[in-house]
Amino acid sequence: MNNKIYIVVILFLSLGFFACDDELDNAQPFTEGNPNTFFNSPAAFQNGVDGIYRQLWLYYSSPNSGLQGIPDIVSDNVIQAQTGRKSNDNYYDLRYVASTLGPIPLYWSEAYEAVNVANLVIGQIDNLNDGPEKNNILGQALAARAWAHFDLARIFGKIPTQSGDANGSLGAVYLKVEDGDTGDPFAQPARETVGANYAEIIGDLERASTLIGDDNGEGRLNKNGVNALLSRVYLYNGEYQKVIDAANAVSGTLATAAELPDVYIDKTNAGVVIELSINTTSESNGNNVGVLYSQSSSSGTISEYVLDFDFFNSIDANDVRKDILQFVGTNQGNDYNAIKKFLGEEGQVNGLVDVKVLRYAEVLLNKAEAQFELGQGAQALTTLDQLRNERFTSFTGGETGAALEDAIQFNRRVELACEGHRFFDLKRRGESITRNATAGDIIDGTGTAPEAPTLTAGDFRFQFPIPTAEINANPTMAGQQNPGY
Repeated sequence: MNNKIYIVVILFLSLGFFACDDELDNAQPFTEGNPNTFFNSPAAFQNGVDGIYRQLWLYYSSPNSGLQGIPDIVSDNVIQAQTGRKSNDNYYDLRYVASTLGPIPLYWSEAYEAVNVANLVIGQIDNLNDGPEKNNILGQALAARAWAHFDLARIFGKIPTQSGDANGSLGAVYLKVEDGDTGDPFAQPARETVGANYAEIIGDLERASTLIGDDNGEGRLNKNGVNALLSRVYLYNGEYQKVIDAANAVSGTLATAAELPDVYIDKTNAGVVIELSINTTSESNGNNVGVLYSQSSSSGTISEYVLDFDFFNSIDANDVRKDILQFVGTNQGNDYNAIKKFLGEEGQVNGLVDVKVLRYAEVLLNKAEAQFELGQGAQALTTLDQLRNERFTSFTGGETGAALEDAIQFNRRVELACEGHRFFDLKRRGESITRNATAGDIIDGTGTAPEAPTLTAGDFRFQFPIPTAEINANPTMAGQQNPGY
C-alpha cells in the first residue's frame, strides 16, 4: 500500500494484459499518463479498469505465490513431493512470518495496487456523461475494489463466521474514494475491524450489481460475476438468506461431466463465472498458475505438491472429478498422485492456463450450505443433487441432518480442490487443519509425511501476518500486527 493511492504516473493499466485472442482486444497499452486528462472517454476508462484485473491476476497466478494454490498448500488437500524443489516450504510447514518472502508481501502489495487503480477510475468517473457506459465502468471498478479488499480481509484478518470475536478484531485497511473524489494522497490509514470491512465490501458489491452490464467479455466482471461474488461474501459473513438470493440472481449453467475436463485446459469456459485470463505477453513473463503444483522438464513432470493420500482415496470411484484431479506422475522412480488441474493447455505441462476464480458449481454449493444453515434440509439436498447429478455416474444420496452437512462440505472440497478454497473454508467454519501424520507423499501412502500435521482451530496462523515493510512504512500501522507474529 504505502500511500500509493493517488499516483499520477500510471505504469500498469493494460500493458501486457491477460487477454485471450479476442478477449479485451480493445484495450490499448500505454506507459504513463495523468488521470485527470487520460480518463476522458469510455474506452480510456475501460483501459483503466482492465488495469485492475491485471493487478488481481498478478497475485492469483504468480508461479510461486498464487492465491489459486496457496490455500490448498497450507491446508490438507495436498502434500509436498520430496523430489520437487520444496517451493513454498515455509507455508506448507506453517512456518511463515511477517518477513517471509512469497505470498505474504505479494498479496498485500498487489491487492492494494488493484485498489489504487480502482480508486483512480472512481475518482475520475464524473469525466463521463451519465448513462449506461458510465454505470458499467463504475460498476466494474466498485466490484473489483470490493474483490481485492475481500481477499485482503480474509487473508490478513479473521472471517466473520470463524469465531465470536471475529467482527470486532482487526481486518484490512479499506481504501475508498467516492465518485469524483480525488482523496488525500498523504493519508496513512489504519486497519479497520473485520465487521467494518465486510460492510464496505458488501456495500461496494451491492451498488455494483445495480450498475454493471450483463456482458463485458471474457476476463471481465459482469452482473453474473458480481452476484456470484456476493453469494461467496454473504456466506463468509453468515448472511444465509442473502446467499440464496444472490445465487438465484446468477443466470449460470453448470459444466457437465463431459465439459468439466476441458475447463482446466482452456478448451471451454463452461460453468466459469469469473476468470482471470492469460495471453502471449503474460505467458512470456512466467506467470504460470499451475507451476505451484508441477514443474515441467525434458524428462516429464516434476511434482511440487501432490494430492493428499487420504483425500484422494476418499473420492468415490463413481465421481468423475477423481480423474479430473489426478494423474500418475513419475519422478526419480516414484509414482505420485499428481495434480491434473491447471497442468496446462491440451498436451502441455507448463501451467499456462486461465485462473478459474469462481465457477457456477461454487454458487450452487454456497446456496446448498446456506439452505442447510437455515434449516432448509430438503431444499439443500435438491441443490446439492443438482451438482451431483453431473458429477457421479451413480450415487445414493438422500442424506439428512449431519450427514447432509458432511455431504455438502465434502462435495465442496472435491469440486473446488486445488482452486484456492480449502484453507478459507476451514477457517470460516472454525475448523482445524488435520493432515495424516503418517501417510507420505508417494502414491501408495509411503514416503515422507507432513512435518506440521495439524493447525488447531483458533490458531493465530489462520491469519497471515501484516508484511514487515508495511508496518515500518506506515506509522499508523505500528502496534497493529496480527497476534502471534
